[in-house]
Amino acid sequence: MISMDIHKILQYLPHRFPMLLIDRVLECEAGKSIRAVKNVSINEPFFPGHYPHSPVMPGVLVIEAMAQAAAILSFVTMDQKPNDRSMYYFVGIDGARFKKPVLPGDQLVIDVLITRTSRSMWKYSAKAHVGEALAAEADLMCAYKMIAEDDPA
Repeated sequence: MISMDIHKILQYLPHRFPMLLIDRVLECEAGKSIRAVKNVSINEPFFPGHYPHSPVMPGVLVIEAMAQAAAILSFVTMDQKPNDRSMYYFVGIDGARFKKPVLPGDQLVIDVLITRTSRSMWKYSAKAHVGEALAAEADLMCAYKMIAEDDPA
């Protein structure tokens, strides 16, 4: 079981501000599961335009945070880090449900379990909580692809 600070996370995700949505990995067990954290601040770039008088984190970004946690889990499982010759695509979302709004000041705790792998395809079950309350859940699917020298991806 490993944990990661932001410096280690940056080695496993190609995302950068404002799209990096994982702040810390609390625990990660290769081939099984990950628990990660997104600290939601009023300074997030989406809050001024997403219900400015009553800011709410967009649900699509909660799902993206879950997918980023899944990507870290997959790279740890493969014992690899992303590079400029590979892509990890988010290819499917099933059963997405939003149960509680995520607000500035919340700490989003994301749990992702690998449910199936097949060659370059990965399936996960993901849940995001704020405290004890379930904020969102979804089944996610991602694909890992090597990019050919002449492929613009």
